[in-house]
Amino acid sequence: MKRDLYLRIVQAVQEHDPWFQQRRNAAGELGLSSLQKVTAAFRMLAYDAPADSLDECLRLGESTIVESMRRFVRAVVEVFGDEYLRAPNEEDTARLIAINERRGFPGMLGSIDCMHWRWKNCPTAWSGSFTGHVSAPTIILEAVASRDLWIWHAFFGMPGSLNDINVLHRSHLLDNLAAGEAPKVQYSINGHHYTMGYYLADGIYPEWATFVKPIQSAVGRKRQHFVVQQAAARKDVERAFGVLQSRFPIVRGAARLWDQETLNDVMTACIIMHNMIIEDERPDGEVEHMYEGAGEVVETSHDSTPPLQVFMQRYRAIRSRQGHHQLRDDIVEHLWQLHGGE
Repeated sequence: MKRDLYLRIVQAVQEHDPWFQQRRNAAGELGLSSLQKVTAAFRMLAYDAPADSLDECLRLGESTIVESMRRFVRAVVEVFGDEYLRAPNEEDTARLIAINERRGFPGMLGSIDCMHWRWKNCPTAWSGSFTGHVSAPTIILEAVASRDLWIWHAFFGMPGSLNDINVLHRSHLLDNLAAGEAPKVQYSINGHHYTMGYYLADGIYPEWATFVKPIQSAVGRKRQHFVVQQAAARKDVERAFGVLQSRFPIVRGAARLWDQETLNDVMTACIIMHNMIIEDERPDGEVEHMYEGAGEVVETSHDSTPPLQVFMQRYRAIRSRQGHHQLRDDIVEHLWQLHGGE
């Protein structure tokens, strides 16, 4: 994180929460500065350092360091959450469509997958429901990431005993699409017209029209080529998880906090700051460059809330198995026409 971005976060947190402001005590002496408190929180997030290991260099007590971290992550979520953890708007959707069309996947909005965060201090009464294939209590993060590693969707808090399908049924990923509030995407592949974007997913996800999964036991050069290209593009979300854990090792190691609300703030704040770093490091003019060679412009619907019949029609279209196979077959043919001869 660059210095300017760090100071911007410090200033915003200080203005949002008066607890971070430097004040004088009853004896007239200056208390702890905002830089001391925010630095203590950052060290816990960026080094996964215990609170009692920071008291000497920062001259803070262990309880003050823990309180700084709790208040800091909550302030980051409240101040920057609406901007840096938003669903793609019209401009974002157009940029994502343009990028992925050049990669051979028209209409693709990103890649989806889940990550487990181990919960070391999980209460014993909850350990059974939070323990799954990892053989330790974990909490699941469902995320959608694009090629530039920006995380567009984050759904955190489900127990580790669930799998990706259970988490998908509880998340809000497709709520806007079913309600008709998501930007409409119109594109054509292999002579067929589509009005819904899709996400690349692994084999465990259901066969819905909004997911493109790999082909099991692919036979033929076309299908084998599709499997390779789909696996390569789907690694965007895996790379995003890796970079997130490298920048904030607290979400890579075992969580030592006790309450789930604070864990949710920690994970959400790390994702927000991860997106802020990506935006800060993005070269000037990169967004304009991504529009070169773009396809059709995204049209957005601003209609009112649809009646139940229209909602159910969209709901069935999202979960259409026939639409899933047709979309995948069209992408197989499209990728082969692009560079199958190579």
